[in-house]
Amino acid sequence: MAVKIAVTKETRAFEPRVAVTPESVKKLSALGATLVIETGAGIAAAISDADYEAAGATIAKDAPSAVATADIVFKVRDPSEAEIAAMRPGTLLAGLINPYQSRPLLDALAARGVSAVAMELIPRITRAQSMDALSSQANLAGYRAVIEGAEAYGRALPMMMTAAGTIAAAKVFVMGVGVAGLQAIATARRLGAVVTATDVRPATKEQVESLGAKFLAVEDEEFKNAQTAGGYAKEMSAEYQAKQAALTAEHIKKQDIVITTALIPGRAAPRLVTATHVASMRAGSVIVDLAVEQGGNVEGVVLGEIASVGGVKIVGFPNMAGRVAADASALYARNLVNFSALLFNKEGALAPDFEDEILKAALVTHAGEITHPQLKA
Repeated sequence: MAVKIAVTKETRAFEPRVAVTPESVKKLSALGATLVIETGAGIAAAISDADYEAAGATIAKDAPSAVATADIVFKVRDPSEAEIAAMRPGTLLAGLINPYQSRPLLDALAARGVSAVAMELIPRITRAQSMDALSSQANLAGYRAVIEGAEAYGRALPMMMTAAGTIAAAKVFVMGVGVAGLQAIATARRLGAVVTATDVRPATKEQVESLGAKFLAVEDEEFKNAQTAGGYAKEMSAEYQAKQAALTAEHIKKQDIVITTALIPGRAAPRLVTATHVASMRAGSVIVDLAVEQGGNVEGVVLGEIASVGGVKIVGFPNMAGRVAADASALYARNLVNFSALLFNKEGALAPDFEDEILKAALVTHAGEITHPQLKA
């Protein structure tokens, strides 16, 4: 029998994305799978039930009936309690399930016998680049952060010379130069802003400058050794953070738009912008905090709102990639299609090799247990 893949409507607040698109339905079908989609799953991403049916999927009336006979469940975010209860033991689940902050979810999945893959944990190796959902979504988040910042700013970003006078270019400061930060820099530059950026990793300096932005950092010995072998930022010492805060204090008060993107896997987001920094900024300035869902980089940020502090707007919209839902869904669905190649054998049967380095790195529950070494404790 064909492998059945179920896709359900996302239930988490602020989540309009969907895990599968009509394009990916066709590609997954070519691997030997049949697709069951919960009715309305794609509406927020501009995909109708009719679009899915035209691509060859079947529409289910609700989430439990979609997953009840599924071999694989694809999600954007974590499944609901009802979805978990409806899954059969041995079901393979893949999604951005935020494993470090979701211990009750992991316990529930393990108790149900679900083999859960956290797409956040796909290793950043060459073979897995096409499956890297964090990067695909961060690209869009960085882009959208600039758009939201420009909207809240309410002024033009590029320099404009008109008969009525000249409008100065906006100054944009990006804090944290990962995938989202680099896209934010590129987008702000395309819109004509004067861009500066900072990061604790020395390797990002060249990337920032290649995009036409200026790099700002305390470049001491700790800075030179502030990156893990996997390319992630290490948590910096209190001493370094104090020096970096002093450097940015003078710089930040001159900025029109500040975008913060700093995240550390498994930890609360580091505090980059303090109330003192905010108070030093001009009225009408804007800060966009992309780390708001993990506590925020900015003191005073409010989840889901634009807070006004002394005339400075602090944008705390969660799931910035979801604000470009159609494109975010399309990219994420392609990540899942590429990941699916690890799950099927040449005959189209479900045959995941849990010793494969990609699957092993991302597998968090299996055979009734929490399996990931960093999550067992």
